Amino acid sequence: MGKGVKAAVVGGVFAVMVGGAGYGAYNIVSALNGDGGGASAAETRKSGPPDQDEVRETTDAFFGAWEKGQATRAASYTNNAQDAGALLAAYGEEARIGRVDITPGAPRGTTVPFTVKATVSADGVSKPLRYTSTLTVVRGQTTGRALVDWKPSVVHPDLRDGDTLVTGESAQPPIEAVDRDGTVLTREKYPSLGPVLDTLREKYGEKAGGSPAVELSIRHATDEADTPLLTLAKGEAGKLRTTLSAGVQAAAETAVKQYQESSVVALKPSTGEVLAVANNRGDGFNAAFQGQVAPGSTMKIITAAMLIDHGVTSMNGPAPCPDTATWQSQTFKNLTGMEPNEGATLANSFLRSCNTAFIKLIDEEPLGDASLTEEAQERFGLGRDDWKTGIASFDGSVPASGGPDRAANAIGQGQVQMNPLNMASVTATAITGAFRQPYLVSPELDGRQLAQAKGLPAQTSAQLKEMMRLTATQGTAVRAMSGLGGDIGAKTGSAEVDGNATSDSWFTGFRGDVAAAAMAQQGGHGGDAAGPIVAAVLRAGG
Repeated sequence: MGKGVKAAVVGGVFAVMVGGAGYGAYNIVSALNGDGGGASAAETRKSGPPDQDEVRETTDAFFGAWEKGQATRAASYTNNAQDAGALLAAYGEEARIGRVDITPGAPRGTTVPFTVKATVSADGVSKPLRYTSTLTVVRGQTTGRALVDWKPSVVHPDLRDGDTLVTGESAQPPIEAVDRDGTVLTREKYPSLGPVLDTLREKYGEKAGGSPAVELSIRHATDEADTPLLTLAKGEAGKLRTTLSAGVQAAAETAVKQYQESSVVALKPSTGEVLAVANNRGDGFNAAFQGQVAPGSTMKIITAAMLIDHGVTSMNGPAPCPDTATWQSQTFKNLTGMEPNEGATLANSFLRSCNTAFIKLIDEEPLGDASLTEEAQERFGLGRDDWKTGIASFDGSVPASGGPDRAANAIGQGQVQMNPLNMASVTATAITGAFRQPYLVSPELDGRQLAQAKGLPAQTSAQLKEMMRLTATQGTAVRAMSGLGGDIGAKTGSAEVDGNATSDSWFTGFRGDVAAAAMAQQGGHGGDAAGPIVAAVLRAGG
């Protein structure tokens, strides 16, 4: 908690000690230990879940004290009086919320839903506030009392550990973020853009012009930008143009809703401009830009480029696909049901996503432990920690690895880490031959220097693009890409994650001048979950 919150708590305690807050000589030390509410030491210590009467009595007492602004007393009816007291004190002091009226709903066992109606006041302006939340009554471990199980979400459903509520002039002026054609982008219409828009406001609010608003906001314990909840006085919004496409973004939002823990990014290979970024997650984390997970066989785009660039093989050259391949005592297999093909070409092994073909070839001269790392960094611009997209992003990691991880890295396992932004960029580089660092806000706005890499030789790019076309029309990506017209290509991937029964689903593809990549945690094979997401985005971008 910040200093302001602590000050509010001290102020609340002081008021209770001096004024009594209307309930006599209340024991402050007892309250902070969760023993308040006038509990007598002579009471018989109870056990088991609280009964209906206890649930009602506890919630009535908690709500009553909260409504009166008696933060310390309300906190005494919880099982974490210290944290509860700090947040409830800030509710009245820093957040300036008063005239609180709480209406409990029908209990569901020991869980009670409730509605809060209140008024937020600052700088001579007042606005009504209304929201719903829930609490659960539990048995105190040391006292046996029925107590509110303390969570910040009791005070407001959007609060997480360490968060607090504040009302005042916003840290940054509001922005009107617009897409590449001037369409306004809002969190209401594009929900998964919410954290992105907050970050853009924090970073570019002053550069976009405008004046701050007066708002009730959640101040996060992390470095996240404040989350506005209620505007008391509007500021003057500055306009911030992004590279996003409202149409592609809408398709991305809809597509990720079909699969839990999924993310997608779309961009223009010819420029690096990001057209869409969407996540279906409950934690607000922008996994599409900041995720760090194994990309599975989508990594074979980079591995194939390494093999071609070093003269090991070519699209029509040999890449035998046996049942198994052993590298330094570790045995690798293919997907169940894949027929071996000792006469396979690289194109054939790529479109079928044969693991053993790629592992057999990484031992060829002149390849070494650092060859894949160098290919990723020098050709694809990955793993150098120098991307400047306009918001926080992770630009991939392909560490030089010896032992079994050298083979595992080649098929997107081992120590390789990527996210959909990285893999969309890999596809863009593969099909154009040029690395163009992805970005969401023009570097001209703040003078950012975009990352540079030398890209691919023309012949390598041409072969990669053709192999991706074959994958989309004859290989593992056929079902997902079915029905898409125009020049299309793709690569599927499945990443095994320790402890998960089902693999992560990965898919990257292109259609014309749009490249996209998606990941769905525990979504199965690449075409099962991530494939339909990418196909939907490519269809909208076409």
